[in-house]
Amino acid sequence: MPTASPILEHREHDHHRCAANAIGHAEELSRREGLRFTTQRREVLESLLASHVPASAYDVIGRLAGHGRRLAPVSVYRALDFLVENGFAHRIESRNAYVACDRGAECTPEATLFLICDNCGAAGEAPSEALGKLVADETVRRAFLPRLRVLEIRGLCARCRAA
Repeated sequence: MPTASPILEHREHDHHRCAANAIGHAEELSRREGLRFTTQRREVLESLLASHVPASAYDVIGRLAGHGRRLAPVSVYRALDFLVENGFAHRIESRNAYVACDRGAECTPEATLFLICDNCGAAGEAPSEALGKLVADETVRRAFLPRLRVLEIRGLCARCRAA
């Protein structure tokens, strides 16, 4: 069974390793699937991986500008669309922001549960087979074709509760 995102748990997190694994997954999947994982798309993904706090397109532009790279908003939105479409990032609807997917091949499209901390802003992705089954059952029962299967729950993460 896949584990929850480390941001959801009260434990130390090797963020450098987390980011490196996510980039490695994106590179490997892009090679295997023939996707164009361009330098610009990689830079946008790396900027999302800088934090588990969801970032807007303009946050991404600011992060990249801090590294001497200035991208037009339309370029960032296109890169974000590519990353979301291919499962390298997720859009947090309630925040109109994006977060890198740090679960790699464990991330499945059935249903995604995001736990979003109201205090620190971090968003953790939690796998849920049960949620996926519930969503599938309900949408079939109602003859509804889902486009997006994401549930967002706001509250306090373990780190903020412990502080």
